[in-house]
Amino acid sequence: MHPILIKIGPLTIHTYGVMIASGFLLGLALAVKQAKKQLIEPDKIVDLGFYVLLAAIIGSRLFFVFVNSGHYLKHPLDIFKIWEGGLVFYGGVILAIPTAIWFIREKGLDLWNTADIFAPSLAIAHAIGRLGCFTAGCCYGKHAEGHPLAVTFSDPECLAPTGIPLHPAQLYESAGEFINFLVLIALRKHQSFKGQLFWTYLLTYSVIRFTVEFFRGDEARGFFIGNISISQGISILMFMSAIIGLLVFRKRQA
Repeated sequence: MHPILIKIGPLTIHTYGVMIASGFLLGLALAVKQAKKQLIEPDKIVDLGFYVLLAAIIGSRLFFVFVNSGHYLKHPLDIFKIWEGGLVFYGGVILAIPTAIWFIREKGLDLWNTADIFAPSLAIAHAIGRLGCFTAGCCYGKHAEGHPLAVTFSDPECLAPTGIPLHPAQLYESAGEFINFLVLIALRKHQSFKGQLFWTYLLTYSVIRFTVEFFRGDEARGFFIGNISISQGISILMFMSAIIGLLVFRKRQA
């Protein structure tokens, strides 16, 4: 809707990047606050956050480039234009998780406790990040003529088709992640075992993403089988893993 926030001469600040940064900083601040309550050194949490962010950006971009390899083989310099969108969340997760595990072990932190600290932060950061997607017009929805929630992009700088009513798929996912964040914050007060918040986050997000994919109109994310997108396939695996994780960890720490 408003892809360029500020443009002064050659300097262009994209709203997408500002929203991604805002989500990250808010999420990191919440994680640091929770870590202090548990007497964990804030510096370790801040460092972990930046390592994970870097890994997530690289992983999410590489995943997007892989799915759309035909375009990027012809236009290799476009690989670096992340301000135009094109970050696949699941790709970020694939690289961010091993990076986080490595760092946590290096610093002597408790793996599952740290995962629980960051779970609500991931949800709120992602919710704000999806607002950035909306401003850029990436991850847009299907045609939605006559739908009460339909939006029409008019800015030619947006990545979404202009002049056509579309489902605001970005806002659907953002709303889902805001709810996910509130659920996790509420659950934290009644947490009964380590890993509960992390696995709950994965469980809830997998459902959100699987559902939102039905409203997506961009083909760039790729498809697995028929109308089932790659992201939906990963969502199914994530959902099953989260169920198993919750059951195993609850039993282990009972």
